[in-house]
Amino acid sequence: MTPLITLLALSAALLHASWNAMAKAGSKPLFNIAAYQLVSTLLCVLFLPFVPVPDAGSWPFLFASVVIHTAYYLTLARAYQSGDLSAVYPLFRGLAPLLVTIGGVVFAAEFLSTGGVIGVCIISAGIMSLAFSGSTATRLSRAALFWGTSTAMLISLYTIADGLGVRATENPYSYIIWLFVLESIPVTIYLLVSDRAGWIAYIKTNKSQALIGGAASTVAYGLVIFAMSLGAMAIVSALRETSVIFATLIGTLVLKEPFGKHRMRAAIIVVTGILVMRFA
Repeated sequence: MTPLITLLALSAALLHASWNAMAKAGSKPLFNIAAYQLVSTLLCVLFLPFVPVPDAGSWPFLFASVVIHTAYYLTLARAYQSGDLSAVYPLFRGLAPLLVTIGGVVFAAEFLSTGGVIGVCIISAGIMSLAFSGSTATRLSRAALFWGTSTAMLISLYTIADGLGVRATENPYSYIIWLFVLESIPVTIYLLVSDRAGWIAYIKTNKSQALIGGAASTVAYGLVIFAMSLGAMAIVSALRETSVIFATLIGTLVLKEPFGKHRMRAAIIVVTGILVMRFA
């Protein structure tokens, strides 16, 4: 694990936690998420003339990622409606690296070193401990567990699809830009059909939030995809999910959700896992 991969993934983690907190803070998480993705598409359209069309081998992964991302946005919104940010976010973000590690072996023959596997497991354990510690566990309803687990599975699937897709094209930037251009189309159409008036009204009254959240989500996942072109998907996924530590701080300081000593223990566990991966 190189310092560059670590820097890219941790930077993505901070941005990812920020836009997820913004999505959770609103009364309509799906509107928030869809608005961010629409802004992402509009921003990336500007860059299309400067990147080549992705190579043919990457298009199946590109289309698969768009479909998986669409399902992910729907389950993510339901997860945020079912539980607190500090409860559901650690659940699906902690479980995802373990699933990506398995998927990397199955779909990409990507085997981590013993230290890498141990580091991923430590990070996942530290992250998920936030979802099942103290009073937080009481806010994980059956619905939150279901939607959180479903979201974790979809996160792992789109991570693997994008990890393979970005490696199947010569220019990684072309894959990143085209993914962001395409991925907002399905969810935007869905909202225009299901709640056109509400969706348009939301966009008109939340332009600034949509712009900030969209820019943050674009840069965050763009950094992740680029990092996966340089290193193992499981390692990048585990580092990216340290966004949970940032999210719990945001949840406490901004959203006024409870804070406890278990958060400090989880942070220490996560840092330990990063160090194991870094120096194994």
